[in-house]
Amino acid sequence: MIRVLLADDQSLVRAGFRALLDAQPDIEVAGEAADGEEALRKVRELRPDIVLMDIRMPLLDGLAATRRITEDDALEGVKVVMLTTFELDEYVFEAIRSGASGFLVKDTEPEELLRAVRAVVEGDALLSPGVTRRLIAEFAARSKEPAAAGSLAHLTEREREVMALVGIGLSNEEIARRLVVSPLTAKTHVSRTMVKLGARDRAQLVVLAYESGLVRPGWLG
Repeated sequence: MIRVLLADDQSLVRAGFRALLDAQPDIEVAGEAADGEEALRKVRELRPDIVLMDIRMPLLDGLAATRRITEDDALEGVKVVMLTTFELDEYVFEAIRSGASGFLVKDTEPEELLRAVRAVVEGDALLSPGVTRRLIAEFAARSKEPAAAGSLAHLTEREREVMALVGIGLSNEEIARRLVVSPLTAKTHVSRTMVKLGARDRAQLVVLAYESGLVRPGWLG
């Protein structure tokens, strides 16, 4: 059973998400929070698998709450998906840097929300359709001179290749086609790379790909 915490200051939004999620046989809403401080308390108390976190909330915004969750070793298993009104919300970039596993717009289709919850539990990054490449492009535009790639020294040549493909926004299926391997093999390579680098998920792997210099701005073809 996937346990979800809903953190949003609008009760109507929480009610809508709860009705949809609780209707699924493999998902349950473990709790709700109306502000960032309450979200932190509930995460520590309930230890949900996923937090659907609104970016703009009173007392403590979703960005700060996400950073505290992802920096707390005791909450290592908790994933955060940010909720935003607009796909190009000014905080989305910082949310990914803060450790969020992805984000969704609030008016996303119900099936997309359900896929998101299940995907994040499996360790995949989740971004609304069409946003991945824009996010990567923004990261590339903001990134400074890449650091030395010494942190990648213990990766195999294939793992570096896979990490670079993740860095330009390819899915496991696209990586599999590019490398002429099965999707399961591609997923295994991605998972091993994340473990070796201590990446929480694909979103963080994208960031590391740029920070290490493995992927450079302009490699978005």
